[in-house]
Amino acid sequence: MLVLVTGGAGYLGSILCDQLTRAGHRVRAVDSLMHGGRPLLGLAGREGFEFLRGDLRDPNTVRAALRGVHAVVHLAAIVGDPACAREPALARAVNEKASLGLLDAAREAGAGRFVFASTCSNYGRMADTSVLASEAHELRPVSLYAESKVAVERALFAEPKAPLACTVLRLSTLYGLSPRMRFDLTVNEFTMELLVRRKLVVFGEQFWRPYVHVRDAARAFALVLEAPAETVAGQVFNVGDTKENYRKADLLELLRERIPGAEVERVHKSEDPRDYRVSFDRIQERLAFNVTRRVPDGMDEMIAALESGLIENPADPAHYNVRA
Repeated sequence: MLVLVTGGAGYLGSILCDQLTRAGHRVRAVDSLMHGGRPLLGLAGREGFEFLRGDLRDPNTVRAALRGVHAVVHLAAIVGDPACAREPALARAVNEKASLGLLDAAREAGAGRFVFASTCSNYGRMADTSVLASEAHELRPVSLYAESKVAVERALFAEPKAPLACTVLRLSTLYGLSPRMRFDLTVNEFTMELLVRRKLVVFGEQFWRPYVHVRDAARAFALVLEAPAETVAGQVFNVGDTKENYRKADLLELLRERIPGAEVERVHKSEDPRDYRVSFDRIQERLAFNVTRRVPDGMDEMIAALESGLIENPADPAHYNVRA
């Protein structure tokens, strides 16, 4: 099939485009190149891959991107709480308004599938983290980023119209190596800070989050595209592994084994707007999805890449959606 991947030059998108073309799909990536086009250079000229530079707020870009596509994987967004908080008007315009416009245009263009990248942070602050959040759990977004994702989720299923089969993937926090490297993601950030700077300041180490390797997250999108439409249409899937729920304190213990002697300053926070543990039974049972990498594996690959010099300058602004 011809698959449109929005945000194709991003941290997740660049890996997904590679996986889909290797699996034999044709891929059209669209991206505004806010963070540059280098992540897609390895795909340039590959049979079955094409790139369109454009902004999804532009109707002409949307029409060109959707021409002849069978499926849409919508990743493009202003990603993360800090980036959305810095430019809230832009975040709403891109994450919500442009996403809803793309959805309507995909229906009009006759696309068969629409797979939307959402987030487990939609679960917000759980009253009882001993209970794992399933896909049916109450959504309690506490940030603009999560609010925009919830708004699009609701629109996807408000008026289901055949033949467009819509699916939502709520992603755990990503980590791992990518052509568009990011060091503003918790596992990547902690590993780099302790290894390179030998110091880390940690806030609220007792709060829970689930984590998933970026390559496993990309595989989840590929599985949805390859599954029968009736299996995934109108469905929401948490993406991750139930054993991969961690507190920041747990991450620090894993890193202490790998990077001894680094300094950690712990800043206590009695309140955090996000505190959630998540169940991933549905995606495992229905799509036979299992992770191939766990957080310790991601730490090891990150350490190896930094120590070998493969990543020359982790302070490069291109590695951050927002630089503090």
